[in-house]
Amino acid sequence: MKIILLERIAKLGRTGDVVSVRDGYARNFLLPRRRAMRATAGNIASFEARREEIEAQNLREQSAAEEVAATIEGKAVTSIQQAGESGQLYGSVNAREIAKLLASEGITVNHSQIILDVPIKMLGVHSARIALHGDVFATVLVNAARSIEDAVRQMEAWRRGEVVATTQEPAEEKATPPETEEPEELEEVEKDSSIFENQEATTPQTV
Repeated sequence: MKIILLERIAKLGRTGDVVSVRDGYARNFLLPRRRAMRATAGNIASFEARREEIEAQNLREQSAAEEVAATIEGKAVTSIQQAGESGQLYGSVNAREIAKLLASEGITVNHSQIILDVPIKMLGVHSARIALHGDVFATVLVNAARSIEDAVRQMEAWRRGEVVATTQEPAEEKATPPETEEPEELEEVEKDSSIFENQEATTPQTV
């Protein structure tokens, strides 16, 4: 599907670029979140007519995202998990769980903004990135431990440099939900003429 980007998206392009992406990626992620719209002749003309306004809004949102990133960068959250002798978790810590943990600390983000190559399945200190806006990211630490006491020991060891955080490296839009995920408000979004109406900033807020 050909789309026109309403903001800069890593490895896709800048605001106003017309690019081709997978249909599922567009329908399930970019269109519902109003990060892009279909590249029809009418939509391209509408975008060009409002380019300055859209770019100004993006700058405001980016500035707000940078402030949030500075606030939450390096923030650590603890997930108490059951694990075997080898340290492998019986379950896992995924993006939804991390979003809940951050929410308990007063940091509100959508789980789709949290970048994990794979769910966390081992005890220890892990890092994950949060895509806040365009090229604005923040790194948080996820401390998976059997108990609060173990979590404290693990974090102290990490701070002493005895343990290196397992890093979840970002790839192209790793925060993208799988194509099988139900689209959010898809029917409304596909009415391209309304794509600019009631735009809401997606920058998370801290308390």
